[in-house]
Amino acid sequence: MRQRSIALLILGSLAFASSTRAQDDPSWTRSFPPFRIIGNIYWVGSYDLSSFLITTPQGHILINTGVGDTARTIKAGVEQLGFKLADTKILTTTQGHYDHVAGLAELKRMTGARVVVSEPEKALLESGGKLDFRFGDTPGAQFEPVKVDSTFKDNDTISLGGTVLTAHHHPGHTKGSTSFTLNVQESGKTYRVVIANMASINPGVTVSGMAKYPGIADDYARTFKAQKDMAIDVFLASHASQFKLHEKYKPGDAFNPDRFVDPQGFKAAVEELEKTYRDQLARERARK
Repeated sequence: MRQRSIALLILGSLAFASSTRAQDDPSWTRSFPPFRIIGNIYWVGSYDLSSFLITTPQGHILINTGVGDTARTIKAGVEQLGFKLADTKILTTTQGHYDHVAGLAELKRMTGARVVVSEPEKALLESGGKLDFRFGDTPGAQFEPVKVDSTFKDNDTISLGGTVLTAHHHPGHTKGSTSFTLNVQESGKTYRVVIANMASINPGVTVSGMAKYPGIADDYARTFKAQKDMAIDVFLASHASQFKLHEKYKPGDAFNPDRFVDPQGFKAAVEELEKTYRDQLARERARK
């Protein structure tokens, strides 16, 4: 296989106040029952922070790890679903901010799984967040560094047990932000699933260009175009709030494979964020 956060949640992004820890946002650590989303994809995240378990006959893939005592809560969720955390073979993430990767190092120790991330995110994860272009100097945004075993580039794939994830480089929010797509089978039907990293803009980010990220404007623009061009059925994302999980599902609801089928919702969410970006870019350029 070739494998090439902090007090307020605003549009599903990180917002830092001083060096406040991410745990101060209760929706990030509030528990939420695990459940099957569709096919071999399961939710094992908190109330708002997405952690996706993808099961296969040869082991599991875990996408994103959340914050707080995340290893323990994810382990409990995986076991509640009838699986073993120790069977996890690959750990990856949609982006390298604290609220999505703080548990990676501990989960790697617990499972022995390989950490596989986008190439631009490798240095960020191995620095424990210190190399982030916006929050690298914010103590509350830092996390336990984790050794990355291998990386992927745009359109590379991760394969395990017959499941193939395609990685899409969607930079802007971080330099290595990634969305994943995969096909799943359910009741004789094939669904195209996206686990999207939405291109939200953190407070304090200058989208017209930053010293540590001079190409940020072009990266955001390319990401919005790429996401609008995606043909998907099931819309999932890095935060529950971004794909309206709590409007579409309540704990105890009967399984429904069409529950998160929402291609129009995905397009609308991308277009809304793109408008926010364009408006901010225009304001910034008008001041120069």
